[in-house]
Amino acid sequence: MKCALPTLRGERVVLRALREADADELSAVVIQPEVARWWGSRPHDREHHRAGFVEDAVGHEAFAIEVDGALAGWLGVYEEDEPDYRHAGLDIFLNPSLHGLGLGPEALRLAARWLVDELGHHRLIIDPAAANSRAIAVYAAIGFRPVGVMRAYERGADGAWHDGLLMDLLADELR
Repeated sequence: MKCALPTLRGERVVLRALREADADELSAVVIQPEVARWWGSRPHDREHHRAGFVEDAVGHEAFAIEVDGALAGWLGVYEEDEPDYRHAGLDIFLNPSLHGLGLGPEALRLAARWLVDELGHHRLIIDPAAANSRAIAVYAAIGFRPVGVMRAYERGADGAWHDGLLMDLLADELR
């Protein structure tokens, strides 16, 4: 992102700019089995993840998700500003202790509404692992639709290549 991220407030979720100080706590969350299985080829490399979260904070590329004032997860955002291909993308994880409470969809809606209403994006994308049915259901519930399977898209912790599902949402489809 080119500018500092705003603070976005929902009913139960607050999105604020990620800070370098969040990196340790987030790296502890991302190595938990429920998250790590979907988070790349180095799921237990805490220092690798920590460095990535610091980079996100410095580059204004992610929100911290807070619930009741506590750090609950991470929501990454990016923009493609090439005029002929302009769109934005999202990515997310929550502490597994908070799964199933509707907090992920609320956080995604907040970020999506900001990207559409404030930054003028007409299309958003997200790309979960094709086998991550729980995430796919969450994304579909707020309006994302499957576009297609990206074969052998990302390397998993097992060293094998796994398919990803490209999903998109047009501004008027956001629920």
